[in-house]
Amino acid sequence: MNSKETNRQQVHLSPTSWSRMLVVSCIVLCLVASISSDEDYYKLLDVSREATTREIRQAFKKLALKMHPDKNPNDETAHENFLKINRAYEVLKDEDLRKKYDKYGEKGLDEQQGGRYESWNFYRYDFGIYDDDLEIITLDRADFDAAVNSGELWFVNFYFPRCSHCHDLAPTWREFAKEMDGVIRIGAVNCGDNGRLCRSKGVNSYPSLYIFKTGMNAEKYFGDRSKDSLTKFAMQFVKSRVTELWQGNIFNEIDRAFAARIGWLITFCADSGDCLESQTRQKLAGMLEGLVHVGWMDCSTQAELCESFEVTSSTTAFFPPGSMLKDKGSVLYLQSLDAREIYAQVLQRLPDLETLSKDSFETKLAHHRWLVSFTFGQTGLASHEYKKLNALLKDDHIQVGKVDCLAEAELCSSLYVQKPSIAVFKGRGIHDFEIHHGKDVLYNIVAFAKESVKAHVTTLRPENFPSHEKEPWLVDFFAPWCPPCRALLPELRKASIQLAGQLKFGTLDCTIHDGLCSTYNIQAYPTTVIFNKSSIHEYEGHHSADGILEFIEDLINPVVVTLNADTFAELVKRRKSDELWMVDFYAPWCGPCQALLPEWRRVARMLNGMVRVGTVDCQKHHSFCQVEGVRAYPEIRLYSHSSKSRDQYHGYNGWHRDAHSLRTWAMGFLPKASVDLSPEDFKNRVLGGTEHWVVDFYAPWCGPCQHFAPEFESLARVMKGTVRAGKVDCQAHYQTCHSAGVKAYPTVRFYPHLGTKRRDQGGEHINSRDAGVIADVLRQRLQQLSPWLQDKSSKLKDEL
Repeated sequence: MNSKETNRQQVHLSPTSWSRMLVVSCIVLCLVASISSDEDYYKLLDVSREATTREIRQAFKKLALKMHPDKNPNDETAHENFLKINRAYEVLKDEDLRKKYDKYGEKGLDEQQGGRYESWNFYRYDFGIYDDDLEIITLDRADFDAAVNSGELWFVNFYFPRCSHCHDLAPTWREFAKEMDGVIRIGAVNCGDNGRLCRSKGVNSYPSLYIFKTGMNAEKYFGDRSKDSLTKFAMQFVKSRVTELWQGNIFNEIDRAFAARIGWLITFCADSGDCLESQTRQKLAGMLEGLVHVGWMDCSTQAELCESFEVTSSTTAFFPPGSMLKDKGSVLYLQSLDAREIYAQVLQRLPDLETLSKDSFETKLAHHRWLVSFTFGQTGLASHEYKKLNALLKDDHIQVGKVDCLAEAELCSSLYVQKPSIAVFKGRGIHDFEIHHGKDVLYNIVAFAKESVKAHVTTLRPENFPSHEKEPWLVDFFAPWCPPCRALLPELRKASIQLAGQLKFGTLDCTIHDGLCSTYNIQAYPTTVIFNKSSIHEYEGHHSADGILEFIEDLINPVVVTLNADTFAELVKRRKSDELWMVDFYAPWCGPCQALLPEWRRVARMLNGMVRVGTVDCQKHHSFCQVEGVRAYPEIRLYSHSSKSRDQYHGYNGWHRDAHSLRTWAMGFLPKASVDLSPEDFKNRVLGGTEHWVVDFYAPWCGPCQHFAPEFESLARVMKGTVRAGKVDCQAHYQTCHSAGVKAYPTVRFYPHLGTKRRDQGGEHINSRDAGVIADVLRQRLQQLSPWLQDKSSKLKDEL
């Protein structure tokens, strides 16, 4: 396996100065070189390294149906062979596990993925319900937000593979998707694979059907699940107007539209022939919104007017701006009654995007935002779909144009455009632009354009690469074929907004600028580097805006202490009586050690103020690690205050080395800050006492409760001296929880002391499981109560 060694050198930076930082490199994710392992997961599933989650799922299903032990009862190797492809699928379908595998191979993974599998019937009937349906877009965590924030209308089905109601709905959902194709986007989210996404959207039952559109709250569908009912519900969100035309309005309507360079699609309804149905007209209005006005005329009441249009039987015609009846070629008469076919024919007749030349390019793009489609002479439905971009981006003040690189080869070459591309120019000249590397579909392009003009990410080239810049730059070295690279780009845009003015952001495509990438020894994609004048650090964190921000914060205010023999003796061996240390003994070349890096930084932040966290580089301090008896890497030890000897420690033997598991383990050595409440305690101390209380109502068997327990313990420590923290076991004390109105676990309630002898049993519900968020809510509530309590206390003194 080829990978760069991790440099864990400590950096000391002031929050106001970046001048001592040189190059902080975040090696993340996909290795360019092949991974040395017993089995290549991509080859096992017969997919390429750039395969999407959907393609991986389809490939696995095909193999599962063929290789499942149920289908091969006489093959003794069937079980082992199936475990191999199952493990490959479980790893590659998960974004974080795939990143670790791409970088470290199997060494960077736990042993647990893929150990269990389902029956053959599950893979045949329950697995990947909508993967083969072209009209249904399967969304996952990486592209969900871009889709529903694109400005288009989405109807999304959140389902679970084992849910019988979900399977009952599937045939109807497919028919419904075909019916609404082109009018609204029909999506599906597999909550078995995207549990975190579904929980974040408040999905707690399956199937759950939601309408999404930018600027409106998501709306859940509660009606019956027939195609007609679904269509009726969806169409009420298609707000595009269909105008009834008659003698009194038709000429004004047409003149106004033509003046705005907008055409009319009119269906004339006569006694003979076929007239477009009302719902079809409404669908077309939605499909052509912003591009073409849609209207209809009743020829039974407007006979003379229909005759003036030379209409003798029901027909539909498209009148482009400036068209005239006497010019027969200018009006498009449509024979179809199908909305999708009519849409495609009308789209072809719409004016093309504005063509930009080398001469007009710099002038037009100097001070205005532009989305530019770079083509190489190709045309097709996709290029016609781009005609909708002007309407979709109008409110964001983004103009749309195109450049034919066959005719403008010099211009495209100067921008290093070598294939059909979409780019957004920010309105600050022709050198400040960002190229789109997402899906070549309209909703993804629109979302990219809206994000890009607000963000501060620039596509870099040798001419503007920040090798000698005084200001700090974050540069992302990437390859467009790498899925984690594409997933990172929107996160960079988010981070660039939050760090505007402090850090500049750029991306460099290593498939085009391989020489420049080689100069900086780029061996993995994406590699994210901060250029500023000091030292080199590798980032192994989650590729998210929050992860990038945490990384920057760690550089300014490090939370992990780098230890050597002397500092270990001083800080750990001679620790204070109330101090705990958790230490990671690691080697830079060790894959699992590198995979632990981001989790170690994260757990250090979680435990900040409770447990001190450090690292020892056993390659650099080999003799010291031998003396300490370190035999394997990584080795995690906790030195507690209760140890009889300063040398005594507790070793971590847990399966999982994620931040949550490590925090739970470490906090088990701390004295408990919260108190367990019996029914009598709850009645006397919480409801009848004189202190403020925050209470966690939980059940021992509840997984989310177990996950929340260390968060609540952290909260108890943070609020110590201000708000008491208590826990009620609702399995042991059901009546207490029932009387308090607790219906789900865990439930967090605040019981403020309001100067009265009794408090409301229900308390004040706090809808969060994050210690920091809950602490902020409690502080704000106490601040609100402070004047009231002071006033009440003053009145009580006056009465006395």
